[in-house]
Amino acid sequence: MTKEQIKPGVTVVRMKGSIHSGPDCRRVEREVEDLVQAKQVHLIFDLTGLTHIDSSAIGSIVKCLTTCKRANGDMRIAGATGMLEGTLRLTKVDKVIGIFPTAADAAADFPK
Repeated sequence: MTKEQIKPGVTVVRMKGSIHSGPDCRRVEREVEDLVQAKQVHLIFDLTGLTHIDSSAIGSIVKCLTTCKRANGDMRIAGATGMLEGTLRLTKVDKVIGIFPTAADAAADFPK
């Protein structure tokens, strides 16, 4: 997992490999908690490098959204394709978190 500020006030968290229940999910949640503590509350999860997620990972993504919202922030998802995009839509995550083709598209969706 890597982080970069894509524009002032918006941080991209790039994920690689797979996210499964247990340590993977806790690592993602801790990363978001650390970012929120540092006042970085507008986040983009870039899933371009992700190959697989399980149901626990879906729950962690929604938990991260809640963490951002409680800090008056918000979250977007970028780069979800194929099975990942299908899973996010099947579980209705796309109804609560905006899904965009690229991190730049997601960043443009945040208010200035």
